Amino acid sequence: MPDKELSERNLHLLTTLVERFIRDGVPVGSKTLAQDAAVSLSSASIRNIMAELEDAGYLASPHTSAGRVPTDRGYRLFVDSMVTTDVRTAQGLQHKIQGELHGGLPPAQLAESASALLSDITRQAGLVLLPRSASLHFRQVEFLPLSSKRILAILVLNEQEVQNRVINTEQDYSEEQLQRAAAFVNEHYAGREVNEVRELLLGSMREDKSVIDQLMQDAIDFASRALESVEPPSADYVIAGQANLLGSQMGQFEDMQRLRDLFEAFQQKKEILHLMERCAHGHGIQVFIGEESGYDVLDDFSVITAPYTAAGEPVGVLGVIGPTRMAYEKVVPMVDITAKLLTAALKG
Repeated sequence: MPDKELSERNLHLLTTLVERFIRDGVPVGSKTLAQDAAVSLSSASIRNIMAELEDAGYLASPHTSAGRVPTDRGYRLFVDSMVTTDVRTAQGLQHKIQGELHGGLPPAQLAESASALLSDITRQAGLVLLPRSASLHFRQVEFLPLSSKRILAILVLNEQEVQNRVINTEQDYSEEQLQRAAAFVNEHYAGREVNEVRELLLGSMREDKSVIDQLMQDAIDFASRALESVEPPSADYVIAGQANLLGSQMGQFEDMQRLRDLFEAFQQKKEILHLMERCAHGHGIQVFIGEESGYDVLDDFSVITAPYTAAGEPVGVLGVIGPTRMAYEKVVPMVDITAKLLTAALKG
């Protein structure tokens, strides 16, 4: 909500100044605002209001200019006060996005495509927290002989995740025996949730051993041991369009070390991942401006995110990261629509 301490006149002037600065990228002076058709005030009145806004922490005066630039607090009030966003532009890109996010693709690939599209249409860096299933499903297993009394268990989980396990055995097995063992496990347990398979395998191991032959008993033992340490994959994200951060808007950064630090954070992933996971538990569009994220590396940047869902449950987050001088009225609805279209695509 708009700050109650600001009069409607002061808020209107702040909004006009922020829009000017986002568009032109140079400090905005009173003469420039006096010539704006949306501002019906004298230069003297404008100077007084700008001084008030600066004292209140909404504007700052660069040392090299008589004009003013928005602070993080000024951007925040601007975003919270936006009466309209450029939904029409975002809707105009809807068909392009839908054409790329067609059903049938694996969820992670859909999410990566959405991130790349969002980066392309916003000219910011796109980032996406990849979808994580709350459960793991066992698809199939393959057993391969490695060396004396050692076999390799290749597990396929969910859609495409592959995990390998080395199992020590009390005897050697031929390739044909291991193929039969894997076929037995796949026939009886494929398609079930991993925790259920574990329980069923343990139950089978306690049953009368005369019911099945020794090789099938060994197959159950191999599968049980292979699934012991299986856990859902850790959270991960991908980023697209980092080069967009090197564009013309980056002239606002006097210290390019900040940009290098951000790229390093992209590589290490920890801080960005923490922020994305926080957003995954939120609702709707979230906008972090400068220091609001709580991470020093993002102090000169803004992050806009929206969750996407599958089967009615949030499974990831889509968003952009860019300079605080960002066209929020355009970017916010683009992030929102792209997240909704990704959700629709995940439904198939």
